[in-house]
Amino acid sequence: VKEWKITREAQDQLAYESHMKASKAYKEGFYSDLIVPFKGATHDTIVREDTTPEKLSKLKPAFDKSKDGTLTAGNSTLFSDGAGAVLLTSENFAQQNNLSVQAFVADAESAAVDYVHGAGLLMAPTLAVSRLLQRNNLTLQDFDFYEIHEAFAGQVLCTLEAWESSAYCRSALDLSQPMGSIDRNKMNVKGGSLALGHPFGATGSRVVATMAKLLHEKGSGRGLISVCTAGGMGVAAILEK
Repeated sequence: VKEWKITREAQDQLAYESHMKASKAYKEGFYSDLIVPFKGATHDTIVREDTTPEKLSKLKPAFDKSKDGTLTAGNSTLFSDGAGAVLLTSENFAQQNNLSVQAFVADAESAAVDYVHGAGLLMAPTLAVSRLLQRNNLTLQDFDFYEIHEAFAGQVLCTLEAWESSAYCRSALDLSQPMGSIDRNKMNVKGGSLALGHPFGATGSRVVATMAKLLHEKGSGRGLISVCTAGGMGVAAILEK
């Protein structure tokens, strides 16, 4: 975050938007058939529909607690409890068992960075996405939806900045041109991990299920998934309908 000069205000704004989108999605019933009630609970209690950028700006830094710290409990995801599952089958199996196909996994890629020697710990998705797009002859702009795991607001913003950086794309991704920007209106349209939480046993399946449902409801399209993980790893996938 410091390297990319991501401001506290930008991080708080992304967190605010995540909560607003998640709250709206819950009210509209988007998550109703994606969540299994548990002991009477039918939704996450961590979505803050009444938060504001002003409220978020008053939180104290949670990691670097000096005057230079910008990561807070509000713009960082929290560990929450949960588990998830996705049914992944061949098209033939789905047809034989009368299963409605919501989306197809077109391709996937994983990558890792040497964070021990200075690479950004959570920057591996930039590599995974770059390789994935090159292999499929696609650009970063060729998608209807983007589901980017919000481990930290700063991490998401660093990733977006990196894709727009000529220097980073040349040195880290071996690209002659920057990958460019995405339409932020297509990113995490039903909220992200900053609002919904980050249970290690569910985030991956939540992101995939959300993307599949978005494409299914649209009727056609293409979605890009990008997830950073512990240990300097990153995974990416393309879903299509």
